[in-house]
Amino acid sequence: MATRTTEDSVPGGWARVIALVAVIAVPLGLLGGLASWIASSLGYMPGDSMERVWNTPYDRPADTHGNAAWLVGDTVVRSRYDAVTAFDAGSGKRRWEYNPPRTADICATSRAAAGSVALIGLGDDDKGCATVAAIDLGNGRELWRTARGPADGRLGGGEDLLAVGGGLAVGLPGDRTVSAYDLRTGAPRWKAAVPKGCAPGGVDASAEQVLAILVCDEMKLAAYDPADGKARWTVPLGDRRPIGTDATVGFLAAEPAVLGVRMPESYGTGTNSFVSFGPDGRRRALIESVGDNAGIPVGLQGRVAVDGGKLFADVGGKVVAYDLASGDAVWRESVSGGITALHAGGGRVTVLTRERKGLDQLYVHDAATGERKDHRTFNRDADDGNAELAGLLRHKDLLIAVRRGKDVRPFSGYATW
Repeated sequence: MATRTTEDSVPGGWARVIALVAVIAVPLGLLGGLASWIASSLGYMPGDSMERVWNTPYDRPADTHGNAAWLVGDTVVRSRYDAVTAFDAGSGKRRWEYNPPRTADICATSRAAAGSVALIGLGDDDKGCATVAAIDLGNGRELWRTARGPADGRLGGGEDLLAVGGGLAVGLPGDRTVSAYDLRTGAPRWKAAVPKGCAPGGVDASAEQVLAILVCDEMKLAAYDPADGKARWTVPLGDRRPIGTDATVGFLAAEPAVLGVRMPESYGTGTNSFVSFGPDGRRRALIESVGDNAGIPVGLQGRVAVDGGKLFADVGGKVVAYDLASGDAVWRESVSGGITALHAGGGRVTVLTRERKGLDQLYVHDAATGERKDHRTFNRDADDGNAELAGLLRHKDLLIAVRRGKDVRPFSGYATW
């Protein structure tokens, strides 16, 4: 069991004791049932509750760039524009902090970590996001650093500027190429030119392929061989209708290739969607925010996840699982309250909701069937900021909430009881 910090010990201890005594001591019948109902509804019912067991300190005001969160082994790490900081995932205690050069900001990060390594982009107002560094998240040591090249309009900082996968660090150096480096040493591996008239707008990588979003006369997706950078295929993101270059496109996964497309509000018939591609570049699934799917979140973080050949999303307050081979909805399950974060992994889908002020709900569903496996109430107040989560992480039996912004704690650890 994780330990509770002295500074952030869980309040309401007397309430918990009273609830336990009431459940145990009140005679069977109406009073016993009433006591159980009250304890359950307040998050103090044994076997039906969640409690916060650790908190990280409140963060300083953050900026809009350089934000990320990774879980590596028993270390949870958050990046922001001015530092990368690691905490023990079991206790919340701070382990190490990496600070960029004095005049530089962390302007971009890799969405995922490979092994224990993540990438950060470094830059300042004059040179843009011009440097790439690899950080060992196990100890905070910088493994290598290399010049990325000059910023070039659309090639500035972003969530998909850097990627890791298949032993590679992949980035956009600013010269309209896709470049790959050895993940551990930074040694150059290959550089691939994009088609004439196009500019790379984002990258992702796996052991099977390196992918790049291309900004051409329309938005396209290209795949490269991770061994030598040889181009495999380039296809339009849109099917019958081209997707214009003013759309916002981002990766959810590289294997299989899954992208989210957010259309600008000026599009009269434009629809937010998710699209997946097979290893040969053929479109496999198109999931559009229309009809029963209306309400798919336009953002790609927090309430959308890809795992096991499925995409899981908050769709109008329901958890929906989609088959990435066909785009069909495999299952839909209702939850109570508004969904604030969603996590998929290990054969289960974990969802946090805000049902009413002061109480959050936890739902766990079987990823294959949607069958509900667990439902619990948090015994915490609204000051946790769980209505504004950036994501969820799972560490052993702990659930870790991720937050970003002003006057929030970047991480909190919760356990069942």
